[in-house]
Amino acid sequence: MKNTIFTGAGVAIVTPFDRDGSINYNKLEQLIEEQIEGGTDAIVICGTTGESAAMSGEEHIDCIKFAIDRVNRRVPVIAGTGSNDTAYATEMSIDAEKAGADGLLLVTPYYNKTSQRGMIAHFRHTADAVNIPIILYNVPSRTGCRIDIDTYKELANHKNIVAAKEASGDLSYAARLAAETDLDIYSGNDDQVVPVMSLGGKGVISVASNIIPKEMHRMCEFALKGDFISARELQLKYLELINALFCDVNPIPVKEAMNILGKEVGPCRLPLVSPDESKIEVIRGALQRAGLLK
Repeated sequence: MKNTIFTGAGVAIVTPFDRDGSINYNKLEQLIEEQIEGGTDAIVICGTTGESAAMSGEEHIDCIKFAIDRVNRRVPVIAGTGSNDTAYATEMSIDAEKAGADGLLLVTPYYNKTSQRGMIAHFRHTADAVNIPIILYNVPSRTGCRIDIDTYKELANHKNIVAAKEASGDLSYAARLAAETDLDIYSGNDDQVVPVMSLGGKGVISVASNIIPKEMHRMCEFALKGDFISARELQLKYLELINALFCDVNPIPVKEAMNILGKEVGPCRLPLVSPDESKIEVIRGALQRAGLLK
């Protein structure tokens, strides 16, 4: 039986930047403390929401090390170390393990993509090089390829591959994954937490937790206890906010929302730019109606 890395709501934490574009580590420390105080069940650092694709290799591992050091084992830290370059993903994963990461999040190869056979070889190469658990990240809308069920089944045989972050948006696909593998499943979409957990999912890797960590934790807590009525109420209560946080390319809206709320996380790095005024109004309105902004 493989060990579960975490249950509940893990935050896909943003990376705050100063105006000159450098990483604002003082702010990152503050965000980490706020998340732990808010009940977040895991910190996922340098994922898509953390803008790892726009980081240098040195920044990437420094950010991972910083989070591990500041969290200090209070909750699991999962390092996003995926890449379309297998050698780079493996090197980064080895470095994250040495730094003390509790697990790794590995996205499917993007742009060059690869076949299903290539995907198996890609993930196995990294999994063979480390001794900590791995979450595979299936997000075809961003990568242009997805992990087929048979590929998941093959990769699930590896001792270090223990879970999937399922962000295909296809609940029938998630059901098959739950039925045909022993992988832990985390929703990769904040608007599908309760449906995925009703199929046996362990929780969510959440963008919305940057804004509402307590509420996302409680939503998962209810679902884990089998209280899907209470979990559903929270899912629907915050659905407008969740949708607003995806009115533009992630993490543009969530960083805008955090800045509106005074968290001062700075801008995104190019090629991501601030949302236009119409989308800012969507975000602001959702924050107001959720009771987060007066």
